[in-house]
Amino acid sequence: MSAPWPARRSIISIQLLTQLGLDLGLSLDECLHATGLSPVQLTRLNGDVEARSELRLIANLIEALPAVADLGLQAGRRYHLTTYGAWGYAILSSATVRQAAELGLRYHGLTYAFTDISLNLDKTVANLNFDDGALPPALRDFIVQRDMLGAMVVVRELLGTPLRLLSVELRQTAPEDVSPFIAAFGQVPRFGAARNRLGFAADLLDNPLPRANPQLVSACEQQCQALLTRHQWHLGLAGRVRQLLLQSPGQIADMERIAEHLHLSSRTLRRRLLDEGTSFRALQDEVRQALAEELLAGGGLSLEEIAERLGYGELSNFIHAFKRWKGITPGRYQRGT
Repeated sequence: MSAPWPARRSIISIQLLTQLGLDLGLSLDECLHATGLSPVQLTRLNGDVEARSELRLIANLIEALPAVADLGLQAGRRYHLTTYGAWGYAILSSATVRQAAELGLRYHGLTYAFTDISLNLDKTVANLNFDDGALPPALRDFIVQRDMLGAMVVVRELLGTPLRLLSVELRQTAPEDVSPFIAAFGQVPRFGAARNRLGFAADLLDNPLPRANPQLVSACEQQCQALLTRHQWHLGLAGRVRQLLLQSPGQIADMERIAEHLHLSSRTLRRRLLDEGTSFRALQDEVRQALAEELLAGGGLSLEEIAERLGYGELSNFIHAFKRWKGITPGRYQRGT
């Protein structure tokens, strides 16, 4: 089964999990072992990291704290709405619980979940499902606990009151002490179940939310779309092509050169990119646009110099391309940054 999460994600979750480890007596080196992350990186207020680094960190916590049966629940309590950035503000500004749920699931890739979350209705009961099929077996209990309780925290902060659950089902075996689970979910879960899910009254979905703001939710959704695109920048063959194009600013390698580097024929490269829903020319455009925005925002270069760095022989060609991307000239864009 392919991973239901993007290859890159916000560093915030890494920071929360590292703090959990420190609070439970681990050292920073124990938390970050083999993650490829340095303590300096943890001080950043934003930025992306590889999802595999977070999975390694989770493995480190589990290996170092084997006696903490509710480790995932302890982690889940730390994921508040404010930790999710634009995603959190978007659902917080939704008109109803249903709209919040639909928007939240649509941009599921911006959460910190590793389970594949879905919502389905069964007559009068709504079930929030947490599919753990793509998870490494050793990490499943922790991640399911974290993702489920993290969702509970979000819903509580969204509604302003705790979510009253009708049922809680977990695939994991029952621990010796179930009291942390009762405290987390308000009842004893059914352990050893066929799936992981939380059941609640379906009519809750039509409840209005107190902070509804149509203008804000629209603005936040646009930001969510941009963030999700950025997180998916490195995925698949298209991601490898983007990285190679970024390595040759000023030249912007042609398809034949990129195909040769990837040990493919240009025809095979074209076909495989088409299978991923894109084309080499579209990727060239994406990379040029991203570099153009970065160079314009940075200042210090004339438009002619930026055009040259992006591989345009004439300034007019760069201006025409930029107007196609952004709807305004690069000069006007630069004055507005």
